[in-house]
Amino acid sequence: MNPETFQQLGLRPPLLEALSEVGYETPSPIQAACIPHLLAGTDLLGEAQTGTGKTAAFALPLLERLDLAQRNPQVLVLTPTRELAVQVAEAFQRYAKHLPGFHVLPIYGGQSMVVQLRQLNRGVHVVVGTPGRVMDHIERRSLNLDSLSALVLDEADEMLRMGFIDDVEWILEHTPAERQTALFSATMPERIRRIAHRYLHAPQEVKIQASTATVLSTRQRYCQVNAQHKLDALTRILEVEDAFDAAIIFVRTKTATVELAEKLEARGYAAAALNGDMTQQLRERVVEQLKRGALDIVVATDVAARGLDVPRITHVINYDIPYDTEAYVHRIGRTGRAGRSGTAILFVTTREMHMLKIIERATRQKIEALPLPSRQAVADRRVAQFRRQVEEVIAAEDLAFFNDVIADLEGQANASLHEIAAALAFLAQRERPLQLEPASGPDIAELNRPRSERPPRENREQILGRRREVAEGKLVRYRIAVGREQQVTPKDIVGAIANEAGIESRHIGQINLYEDYSTVELPADLDSQTLNILRRLRVRQHPLSIQLAGENEAPEHASRGRPGPRAPKAAPRWTKDAATPERSKAPRTFPPRGRGPDRPPKPARPRKPSGNK
Repeated sequence: MNPETFQQLGLRPPLLEALSEVGYETPSPIQAACIPHLLAGTDLLGEAQTGTGKTAAFALPLLERLDLAQRNPQVLVLTPTRELAVQVAEAFQRYAKHLPGFHVLPIYGGQSMVVQLRQLNRGVHVVVGTPGRVMDHIERRSLNLDSLSALVLDEADEMLRMGFIDDVEWILEHTPAERQTALFSATMPERIRRIAHRYLHAPQEVKIQASTATVLSTRQRYCQVNAQHKLDALTRILEVEDAFDAAIIFVRTKTATVELAEKLEARGYAAAALNGDMTQQLRERVVEQLKRGALDIVVATDVAARGLDVPRITHVINYDIPYDTEAYVHRIGRTGRAGRSGTAILFVTTREMHMLKIIERATRQKIEALPLPSRQAVADRRVAQFRRQVEEVIAAEDLAFFNDVIADLEGQANASLHEIAAALAFLAQRERPLQLEPASGPDIAELNRPRSERPPRENREQILGRRREVAEGKLVRYRIAVGREQQVTPKDIVGAIANEAGIESRHIGQINLYEDYSTVELPADLDSQTLNILRRLRVRQHPLSIQLAGENEAPEHASRGRPGPRAPKAAPRWTKDAATPERSKAPRTFPPRGRGPDRPPKPARPRKPSGNK
C-alpha cells in the first residue's frame, strides 16, 4: 500500500485537522511504512536517518490509540538528549492540538524535579525523557508505568554511543511485559540488534534510505534570525540579493501562504500564494503568471510546489525550516535545474539550529552562513538603484520639456537646481524610501548576528576566572568516590552534576582525577536540597558519595589551560596485611569543561539495577 494522503491511513479527524494546520498533506516514506504497523499494535524495528519524519511516524499512531480518560502514562519515549526530548514532546502536542484533555510531559536532567513531580501527579498521557531522569523517577516511584501500552526508543544508536544503553535495558526491564515497542535507529550495530531481538516481539522491520542528492549548482546558505524579525529579514535579503529574478518562499501551513503573500504585496512585491486549498485552475494561473513575469514571488507549501519547474526561479527561500530533510531536498530542487545556477536560503531560529546540523549531515553538504543585511546596506543598495535609474533616463529619454519645467521652477521658486533635484528625488522615493526608518533601537542585523560573527570564545584560564567570579570566589572542593579505576572522565562528572543537580557548568570549578576518587570544586552556598541530590547521584553506575575534601586530597595549584604540575601524592592507603602501602597515583588535572548554551552536558547515568528489582 502506498497511501497518498493521511486519510487513507485511517487516522481520526482531530489528528487529520492538526496535520492540515501544520502543512502535512502527503505521508513521507517512513510515515507511510510505519503508521499501519503501529496502528495494528505490532512491534516495529525502524532504520531511518534523523530528519526523515519519523517522529510523526510513531507519534500519530500512538495518539490514535490513546485512552484520554486514563491519566496514567500510556506512552513512554526515550531520547538520548534533552533537546530531542523537548522536540518530540512539542511534536506530540502539535499533533494532539484537537484532542481535548491531552497532556505530554518532557522529563530530563537540569529541569526542576519539583515541577516534574507536580505534573506527574496531575496526570499525563505521554512521557518523553532521557534515560537518566526516567530511571530516577522510576526509582522514586513517581513514574507509574502500570498502564504503559507503548514504548519508543528514539535514536537508539545515539544512546549506545553516549553510553546510555545499559540504562535503557534497565528501564525496559521495569516496564510491563505486555506492551508495544518501537525502536528507531539510524544504524543497526550488533548490540542494538541484540536488544531488539530480546525486547521486541516479532517486530516488523522498516528501512528507509534518506534522499540526500541535492542540486550541486544550487548555492545553499542559512540566515539565523529571530522569529519576530523574519519578515524584515526576508525583505532585506530580497533587496540586496544579486541576480534575483523570481523566488519560491516555502512556509509550513496553507494559512501562512496567504498571510505572507499579502504582507509582501503591501511592501511592494508582486507576490501570490500557492496552496492545496486553491482550485487547480487558480493554481495553474499563478504558475503561468510566474512564468511570464507578472509575478516575482510565490509563497507555497511543500505539496503545492511539487513538480513546479519555472526556469526564471533563481531563489528558493525556506521561510519556515522543514520538519525533515526529504522536504528540504525537494524544496531547493525548485531552482538550479537543468544546469542553471540557483540560490537556496534557509531561515533558522536559535531553537532550530539543531535541525540545520541534521540537514547538513543528511545532505553531506556544509550550508554557509548568510549575515543579515544591515540597515545601511539596504540603503546603499536603494541609492545605487536610484542612481542607475536616473542615469538610464538621462541617456535614453528626451527631457527637453522637463528641462523647461525645471527652468521655470528655478526662477519662480527662488531655489537652486540642487534643491529642486533633491525635492524631486524626495517625491520619487516616497513609496520606497532610500533611507530606512531612523534607528530608534538596535538594528535587526545586530539583534540576529550569526554565531560565526560572535566574539571569540574565552580560553580555559579566562573561563576558570569567570566561573570563580560568578561564584563570587566562594568555591569549595568536594571529594567524590569515583576515579580513574571507574573509567570516569571530567565530562561524566560535569554532566551528572549539571543535569541532575541543576548546577550550571559555569559554576563547576577545577576537577582532579585520582585512581579511586576525584575532587571537584562547587559553589560554597549549595542548599540542602541540592546536596541531597548530589549524594544520591551515580556516574557510570557508581555512587558519587560526595563529601567535603580533606586537605591531603586537594592539590593547590590552579588550572592553566593544560594539566598542571604533579600534586603531592595522597596519604597511603594500607592493604589488609599492612605490609605494603598502596599509594594513590598523582592526579591528572583537568580544567573546567566549558559548554555553550547550544550544547548541554551529557545526561547522568543512574544506578545499575540491583538483583531484587
